[in-house]
Amino acid sequence: MFECQGIHDRATMSKTVSIFGTGRAAAVDSAYELAYAIGWGLAKNRITIANGGYRGTMLAAAKGAAEAGGEVIGVTCSAFKGRANKYVTRQIVAKTLDERLDTLIRLGRAYIVLPGGTGTLLELAKVWELKNKGFLEGEKPIILVGEFWKPLVEAVASDDADSSRFVKQVGSPVEAIEVIMNIRDVRSR
Repeated sequence: MFECQGIHDRATMSKTVSIFGTGRAAAVDSAYELAYAIGWGLAKNRITIANGGYRGTMLAAAKGAAEAGGEVIGVTCSAFKGRANKYVTRQIVAKTLDERLDTLIRLGRAYIVLPGGTGTLLELAKVWELKNKGFLEGEKPIILVGEFWKPLVEAVASDDADSSRFVKQVGSPVEAIEVIMNIRDVRSR
């Protein structure tokens, strides 16, 4: 089992969704708007969000969650310059990039993946491989929002068709939230 060191509140963990996405999105970008809507919708459903805590889609999701009265866990990295965005209500500082990603994976009851670059690709690849190899217990869906990752999923499926069963592709924030609200542990709390 993938345990979460330093996180002992299982109720919080079962109601936390980790969101991965680009740090380069500006407020006028569709990825930013998508992240904001997801953060807002999750918070309205009393679900805590966890993300990298900085700018771009991380800022957008945090802002949406904060404006809906929700909690935001920002998992930052001491190796990076910069501060967590102002919407983070709880900051966890990791020493390395690997520790940061491991913490986001441990916190998540589900994973939402937005458009992004190599950092987001790393996040998706790691959580997908952990799920594919059975290292993540329970129902922890990986939700890809929009069409951005579709070519990658198709390419991976051409080599390992079974692996695509671990990712769910949805077209909107509403659909992503519906998937999360259908997780037994989330809806029962």
